[in-house]
Amino acid sequence: MDKDILSGKYDYDGELGTNYSKEKTTFKVWSPLAEKVVLNLYREGVGDNLIEKNLMVLQDKGVWSFTKTGDLAGTFYTYEVTVNGKTNETQDIYSKAVGVNGDRSMVIDLLKTNPDAWEKDIRPYIRNQTDAIIYELHFRDMSMDEASGIKIKGKFLSLTEFGTRNSYGEATGISHIKELGVNAIHILPSFDFGSIDESKINSNEYNWGYDPKNYLVPEGSYSTDPYSGTCRIKEMKEMVKALHKENIAVIMDCVFNHTYEYENSPFSKTVPDYYYRQDEKGKVIANSECKNDTASERFMFRKYMIDAVTYWAKEYHIDGFRFDLMGLHDVETMNQIRYALDKINPNILIYGEGWNLGNEVTITDDEKAIKLNAKKLDNRVAFFNDDIRDGIKGYVFEEECGGFINYNAKWIKDDGKTAYSISDLKEQVKHSIVAAVEHEDVDYEKTPYKCKPWANEPTQTVNYVSCHDNNTLWDKINLTNPEAAEEEKIKIDEMAAFIVLTSQGIPFIQNGQEMLGTKPKLNGKGFDSNSFRSPDSVNRIEWGRKHTYKKVVDYYKGLIKLRKEHPAFRMTTKAEIQKNIKFFDTKESVIGYFILNNANGDEWQEIAVIINASAQDEKIDLKKSGWAVVVKEEKAGTEVLDILSGDEVLVKAGTSMVLTNLK
Repeated sequence: MDKDILSGKYDYDGELGTNYSKEKTTFKVWSPLAEKVVLNLYREGVGDNLIEKNLMVLQDKGVWSFTKTGDLAGTFYTYEVTVNGKTNETQDIYSKAVGVNGDRSMVIDLLKTNPDAWEKDIRPYIRNQTDAIIYELHFRDMSMDEASGIKIKGKFLSLTEFGTRNSYGEATGISHIKELGVNAIHILPSFDFGSIDESKINSNEYNWGYDPKNYLVPEGSYSTDPYSGTCRIKEMKEMVKALHKENIAVIMDCVFNHTYEYENSPFSKTVPDYYYRQDEKGKVIANSECKNDTASERFMFRKYMIDAVTYWAKEYHIDGFRFDLMGLHDVETMNQIRYALDKINPNILIYGEGWNLGNEVTITDDEKAIKLNAKKLDNRVAFFNDDIRDGIKGYVFEEECGGFINYNAKWIKDDGKTAYSISDLKEQVKHSIVAAVEHEDVDYEKTPYKCKPWANEPTQTVNYVSCHDNNTLWDKINLTNPEAAEEEKIKIDEMAAFIVLTSQGIPFIQNGQEMLGTKPKLNGKGFDSNSFRSPDSVNRIEWGRKHTYKKVVDYYKGLIKLRKEHPAFRMTTKAEIQKNIKFFDTKESVIGYFILNNANGDEWQEIAVIINASAQDEKIDLKKSGWAVVVKEEKAGTEVLDILSGDEVLVKAGTSMVLTNLK
């Protein structure tokens, strides 16, 4: 690669892509290695319908520009970029609209894509990141079941249909999400991705979408007309507006760590090699799933990431961004993204996967945006907490491996001989209950991961036990407890939800988790742990389960209500947690702690939380009388269920409790 391009000589901080007006459109593309760039104009997004070719002009910093007079809205275009005598035709990496399958860009009048009263759309107000309760979903999962009652299935518009019901008359879709009480949804990738053939809109192809093609454009298969450059944009905005109307924030899943293709990607065709990491021999580095790691540390890709998220935040009113394999990005880029979004709205959420994916990366471990570098990042850049995930239900990559909630852990140490004890897993769960910040009551040396207090503040910790990756919570419980009765498995599921939704930090649940969602393999043997392209029959929410497991759904709703109404469960600083949470001595399979001092302005002065993961009922001495029970066995919420007559409380086997002191 030309050394000058890495030296900063061509770094450009201005606008790229199209600048449209009714009178003219200016096209700008950054391609400092190019010998020539030609702008092609087309009538349609596909086919042999070239209108004209225009030679672009090289300006400063390797930017090629061309201005065409007249109203070009709806005109498609590509660039022909010649580098080292080789010419490639490509769409614009800054495309704001595209044709079917995203191979041609389109000039767009964005004002014409706005829904009615779009300028009056109001973002939900999530004051602190710990106030968010996140629900992860996929459009097809939510709507494809025949019992969903949703008419426009698998589309952006599926989340605009209010009042949909299953065959039992129970709320589904957006009405269910509202009823559940969550205040933010995390939608799996919604930008234009490459794995679905949009020209076969009725083929019911399925993919999670972690294969980005055009980052600034919505996915066409989620629109009702992928051939239209405007339809997908307007329909996604209509979805955002509908969710905002219900005071539900919208979080986009971002996949900047790799692209759908390498050699045929618009990045490679526009500026060969620059946007990707290479080893010393010039071979592209492949830690990501698509085997091509992008280079966030390089000025123009960092700029691209910032430009993309700020565009989505402004144009589509997006409220948060989840970063796939965030550990492949660098700390400086993530901090700059946080700073750029703060200028738009400081309440925009940012979180991602902070895994360290090996040594074959061109940035050092100290530079990676990984969990262990959380303290180098802004306190409002959060990380998925795999400590709580594995501590609760067992190591995620060993299907039969149990965790704290499974009575008898089967988590084998690396030596292959010994298993972690319940007391070890107990400390790992305690570590996460305090949002992975430092706390004197946690024995960090006992935890399976030798967990250190990696979070600087609770706003950096996303607690979860299940997501689209790996087995659903219910399937994992069935794998780790195959002989248990369903009643016992339900108690285990509810305990997992209890821990996540009462812990400090940001809670996150998977769509369908609240109704014991399952993904059985097509052959009926086992469960699908990687259903990224499995059919709807595997991935869909079966809405009849809401009726079958109504008590479980109500339990989740009660826990969410408790968390929303009582800020003691969502403290915003490490200092608050250290001051107000005190664990008390219990048996190894029981966790108990007090939340004191009207924590975080809570009306309840003192709260007791008890988790009994043992197979026996346990008596707990709370040292004083006057306790009112609000969560007990299969009931959860804020209403008083019982009042203790003395100092002791009996916690049934495999259940959890929340109590508040009335004296």
